[in-house]
Amino acid sequence: MKAWRVHENGEPREAMRLDEVPTPEPGPGEVLLRVRAADVNFPDAMLCRGQYQIRPPLPFTPGVEFCGEVVAAGEGATGPAVGDRVITPAALPGGAFAEYAVVPAAGVLPAPAALDDAEAAALHIGYQTGWFGLHRRAALRPGETLLVHAAAGGVGSAAVQLGKAAGATVIGVVGGPEKAEVARKLGADIVVDRHSEDFVAVVKEATAGRGANVVYDPVGGDSYTRSTKCIAFEGRIVVVGFTSGTVPAPGLNHALVKNYAILGLHWGLYNTHDPVAVRHAHDELSRLAESGAVRPLVSERLPLSGASDAVQRVADGTTTGRLVVQP
Repeated sequence: MKAWRVHENGEPREAMRLDEVPTPEPGPGEVLLRVRAADVNFPDAMLCRGQYQIRPPLPFTPGVEFCGEVVAAGEGATGPAVGDRVITPAALPGGAFAEYAVVPAAGVLPAPAALDDAEAAALHIGYQTGWFGLHRRAALRPGETLLVHAAAGGVGSAAVQLGKAAGATVIGVVGGPEKAEVARKLGADIVVDRHSEDFVAVVKEATAGRGANVVYDPVGGDSYTRSTKCIAFEGRIVVVGFTSGTVPAPGLNHALVKNYAILGLHWGLYNTHDPVAVRHAHDELSRLAESGAVRPLVSERLPLSGASDAVQRVADGTTTGRLVVQP
């Protein structure tokens, strides 16, 4: 089978190589999936660079999530049946940018019937992260104001839709007119182009000086620092990632005097510590997808040959919504 592999760490376009490798076989408790669609995520670029919190042995295949079809099951594997269409995190070092992949059967979830393969692939990590961040960590309530950074990107676009579905007023921050238009189409009530506007001033004006109740921040750096200037009393800042490349050093004295909470979110830990909650979130997300309240924004569908370029573009921050590779 064909599979992209990283033999040496570096920028995705240079580090990823399309190889011919043996088709894997499922072991005990595992299933072999034919990859129908693999979503491109920022962590894929970090994996290529050797900068992710997980560092699989070289060579490895990137691609952290996908929609697939069950073609074989190992001994003792329960749950999905051959022919089922499913979504799942990948099991590195055998990632999703390949024609086939093996994953633990326990982590496989049914793909929502309302979504096609590419949309289903994009529903998992980004929307699960949004669900846990907004509901489990920040306890977002109807009528509150939600500030979403990188609102036209893969993670941010999910938070915009989930915030609207929860009854919040959503303010989306983007970089550039094209991304601003995307955020509006996603349902953001107010869109701020950070290249030409000060989101702190916009948030204060929109909330009559109260500030945002919840900040959803996958960017870090200056986006986090400036968010502390427009966070409401008893507000919650959800730290999702650092696509800016800068990890902020929060002033805890500032959190104290303004009475706000800083909440970390590493969604992958729930697979280990509370897998029942992951399945509950999947049921809720599937229900929202069936009702039309959420639908992943797939901006491009690419052949397997285009995976390395797609990962590089996501790393460079030039994309909107989700790029999906379909072998």
